Amino acid sequence: MADVTARPLPLVTPLTAPFWASGADGRLRFVRCRDCGYYTHPPGPRCASCLSQHVAFEPVSGRGTVHACTVNRHTWSAGWDVPYVVAVVELDEQPDLRLLSNVIGCAPDAVHIGQRVRVTFQHQDDIWLPLFEPDGAEPCHA
Repeated sequence: MADVTARPLPLVTPLTAPFWASGADGRLRFVRCRDCGYYTHPPGPRCASCLSQHVAFEPVSGRGTVHACTVNRHTWSAGWDVPYVVAVVELDEQPDLRLLSNVIGCAPDAVHIGQRVRVTFQHQDDIWLPLFEPDGAEPCHA
C-alpha cells in the first residue's frame, strides 16, 4: 500500500484553507449554501446551484460510497509505494458531492465501486489530508 508519509501537499489558498484545516477536529467540511442548502466542492465563493454568495464551511458525516476507483501500480512520484487506490468518493449528504482521494486500510484489489467508506485524516505540516477507509463489516482483502 502507499507510503502515506510521502504525499504531495496541495496549494492552500484563502478560499481552500478551511477545507484543508477542517480535519484537525476529525470532521470533514464542505462549502454549503445558506440559502438553498447545496454543497459545493471544490470550495468557491458562490453556490454552484443558486449562485448565492451566502456560503460557509459546514461539517458532514464523512461517510460515503466509492463512486469510481482505480489501483495505481506504477510509481509516478518518488516515495510512493505501489499499489495504491485512487477513488472518487460520493458523500452521503448529496448525490453529487464527491471527493477525489485515496482508500487506505484495505487491500487495493479489494476496493470496489459501491463500497462504504468513512473519512480519516493524515496530518502533514498544517494540512489535514482527507483519506478514506472501509466502513462496516464488509471483508477488505482481495
